[in-house]
Amino acid sequence: MNNEATGRQTIVSIEDLEVSFSTDAGAIKAVDRVSLSVAAGEVLAIVGESGSGKTVTAKSILGLLPETATARGAIVLSSRDGGSRGTRATNDVISLSKRQLRGIRGTDVSMVFQEPSTALNPVYTVGWQIAEGLRAHGKLSRAEAKAKAIDILRRVGIPDPETRVNYYPHQFSGGQKQRVVIAQALVLDPGLIVADEPTTALDVTVQAEILDLLRRCRDEFGTAIVLITHNMGVVADLADRVAVMYQGTVVEEADAVTLFAHPQNDYTKKLLASVPHIGQGALQTAERASGRAEAWQDAKPVVVAKDLRIEYPGRFGRGGFVAVDGVDFEIRAGEVLGLVGESGSGKTTIGRAIGGLTKVTGGSLQVLDHEMNGIRERVFKKVRSDIGFVFQDPASSFNPLLTIAECVAEPLVVHGRARDPRAARARVDELLEAVQLPKSYGDRYPHELSGGQRQRASLARALALEPSLLIADEPTSALDVSVQARVLELFAELQREFGFAALFISHDLAVVDLLADRIAVLYKGKLVEEGTGAEVLGAPKHPYTQRLLASLPVPDPVEQAERREALRALRAAERV
Repeated sequence: MNNEATGRQTIVSIEDLEVSFSTDAGAIKAVDRVSLSVAAGEVLAIVGESGSGKTVTAKSILGLLPETATARGAIVLSSRDGGSRGTRATNDVISLSKRQLRGIRGTDVSMVFQEPSTALNPVYTVGWQIAEGLRAHGKLSRAEAKAKAIDILRRVGIPDPETRVNYYPHQFSGGQKQRVVIAQALVLDPGLIVADEPTTALDVTVQAEILDLLRRCRDEFGTAIVLITHNMGVVADLADRVAVMYQGTVVEEADAVTLFAHPQNDYTKKLLASVPHIGQGALQTAERASGRAEAWQDAKPVVVAKDLRIEYPGRFGRGGFVAVDGVDFEIRAGEVLGLVGESGSGKTTIGRAIGGLTKVTGGSLQVLDHEMNGIRERVFKKVRSDIGFVFQDPASSFNPLLTIAECVAEPLVVHGRARDPRAARARVDELLEAVQLPKSYGDRYPHELSGGQRQRASLARALALEPSLLIADEPTSALDVSVQARVLELFAELQREFGFAALFISHDLAVVDLLADRIAVLYKGKLVEEGTGAEVLGAPKHPYTQRLLASLPVPDPVEQAERREALRALRAAERV
């Protein structure tokens, strides 16, 4: 099988794939007559909203569909060894038995899952988990399997692999865990890797490193990659070709440069228009400022931090860990402060301290005229109703046993504003309509809503008590670009309508630029830069801010290639 356009061997060819799921209401078609192919050393990105069928298409390649799924068509996968095991050089995945599927997984095709924390088993060392695949497909001794595990960990950039091969998943950072999952996928040298949202929950700097690693897999190993993502910047950075899916069908397919420069389908145009860009925020900031009273900057701030220090105590005689070290900032009434930085920089710790969930150990933090350093819980309890929280993952912050109406009513009941959820229903209906959800959705359970709908319901719950301060911790990181755009528009509208002050925590600089009046950059617990979006993102002064900005992929393959080179030059300068 050769790819006519490139002259390279076709690793997988999907022909007229149809996948439907059996439900109580009848069969639901998730994928409808999809035809795609990927050649050796090529990256095909499949993009689209949640429910477009991209992940179902990808899982079909490995035969990972549930029992309720019925697949038709053909998925012709090349054998990595070209038939040297006495089998055919190609296999139709749909017609293979479970035993035959186990034979091709890992050797011919591997998968990099979206969330490494759930993909890795917490009770086994990473070395054992990598060696497990080797032992399943060959007769290797324990020492040989461990040596191969050490070698692959070194090749994916894990420092000191001889020692860390014996570490457990919790001893690695998020980016390192993603490298371990990629090592698992690479260890048997498969011809094809299916990467499902491999960078969704990662910081931009770590994301850039993972994309470099996947690029090396393509170039050094000759691996074909099917990339499933909703991040158009990642697509521009890595993909050779792009297939856009909508409601189970491929609506457009082209090479990356052509698709970004000249999209043909209306849905593709809408998808690209939804991507936030650095520099878009200046207009929104001016709009917000024009709607405020003239002397709003002279009003007493809602939050004031001076030399704020937060230290987590050590265990077993070890010293403590300083998460926040001498930070100064203010948030005025009606203002949005964007807090950016890598994982571990102290962003969430500051958010939790403002909400009274983490103890302040040094300096001063005043929240709504209350000093948080040494405050007693019974004193702060009265202030809690003035603080709203929007969490990163509403799926885990909602009680799955309660309806959406009961979840939204919970703060009203807890703070004595309503006798029970039934008495609060009128107010809940108002809140749901304020976040553009039909009030009938109040009778649904969290799992019956999409990610974007759950995040809207989370906003409704945060606003239930009409807070004067809102803390939003990565509220859009797991959403598709079009859904994210709608949630961000809604957040901006609600902020204008209700006039609450907000701390918006994110690692996506373009999102923060869109929403925040001012941006504060955290690095290793210290505030290294602060100012308006134009000051911080338009002309960054600190080397860390420059690297953070250079790491952000932009939805333009030509510009992104230039930015990638600029980032390499920055990293090289830091090493000197």
